[in-house]
Amino acid sequence: MRIGIVCPYAWDVPGGVQFHIRDLAAHLLALGHEVSVLAPSDDGTPLPPYVVSAGRAVPVPYNGSVARLTFGFLSAARVRRWVHDGDFDVLHVHEPASPSLALLTCWVAQGPMVATFHTSNPRSRAMIAAYPILQPALEKISARIAVSEYARRTLVEHLGGDAVVIPNGVDVGFFADAEPRPEWQAPAVRDTSGDDRAPQGGTIGFIGRIDEPRKGLPVLMKALPRILEALPGTRLLVAGRGDEEEAVAGLPRETRSRVEFLGMVSDEDKARLLRSVDLYVAPNTGGESFGIILVEAMSAGAPVLAADLDAFAQVLNGGEAGELFPAGDPGALADAAVRLLADPARREALRAQGSRHVRRFDWGTVGSDILAVYETVTDGAASVAPDERTGLWARFGLARD
Repeated sequence: MRIGIVCPYAWDVPGGVQFHIRDLAAHLLALGHEVSVLAPSDDGTPLPPYVVSAGRAVPVPYNGSVARLTFGFLSAARVRRWVHDGDFDVLHVHEPASPSLALLTCWVAQGPMVATFHTSNPRSRAMIAAYPILQPALEKISARIAVSEYARRTLVEHLGGDAVVIPNGVDVGFFADAEPRPEWQAPAVRDTSGDDRAPQGGTIGFIGRIDEPRKGLPVLMKALPRILEALPGTRLLVAGRGDEEEAVAGLPRETRSRVEFLGMVSDEDKARLLRSVDLYVAPNTGGESFGIILVEAMSAGAPVLAADLDAFAQVLNGGEAGELFPAGDPGALADAAVRLLADPARREALRAQGSRHVRRFDWGTVGSDILAVYETVTDGAASVAPDERTGLWARFGLARD
């Protein structure tokens, strides 16, 4: 099958949607499909052979974050050329309700088209206001996917229609098989009975953009002094880009040495970090439609403590596969972290439950579900008579090449 995938956000800026598309493309290529991904990227960015650049992106505030998007007449021309040259059996666009390559593709393309909606934003006035403009383009979509029930709810409430829920995928084996790095692990000490245990604490991990408030690092920083008061041997490892000095500015000086910033890490080191920590904390404050980092942490065997966002609670099976605390509450975060770090048996139970639960998100399952959607829309298009297809394209003012 010839598959064209449209990434709305800049390929060279890490993000959950980009990672999802990258891993989906790799999974499909491994199965023998032909895949081309169209994505924004800055000049000189190294790109995988299956990625086609649609030009540079510009930063746009979006859903509590900053998205780097490409839009306009030049981008539309590049989309049209890519669609024409690709002669795809199916197009798969991501986030078509944003002013991005995905929306441009909906406007200029024809034939079987699948859309994935990632955003969870229950009060988006902009989306409601833009609906009359979006409607003709979105009506061309043959099938809709939402990455969570909350992304599906946003779609239904703002744009109408419905979607099948297929979660983001993870290569579970990649994380499960990673080797821990000793320097990232809490050193073990031997007590008088001969048992190994972590000394007065353990290692907490956080991965995310440091300077994006909704990722919640400030909440974790406010909780850290209370955690260290109870367990002075605890340390925090932070991976991600942002201003490190600003991140620790609110901490007492004597506790700042307990925070280690790793900067941007490779996929391999992210997996090794998650395999090394005693507790992974996701203190996000909102704007999340899924929670791929939680799935990656569970895949690596890290016990998870997460804010009780609806999307996180769903990923963690209502709190069975990881513990939840009230979002934005540093005191509750500190109390839960201290309790878990002091309770190896509870952490081991979370590891076991998480490892079982995470199989649902493996690409072997998720990829099969997405392929089933592709096959449904291509089979449906093949069953439509040519004159009916011509009438449909004419309805949108398009002519088939």
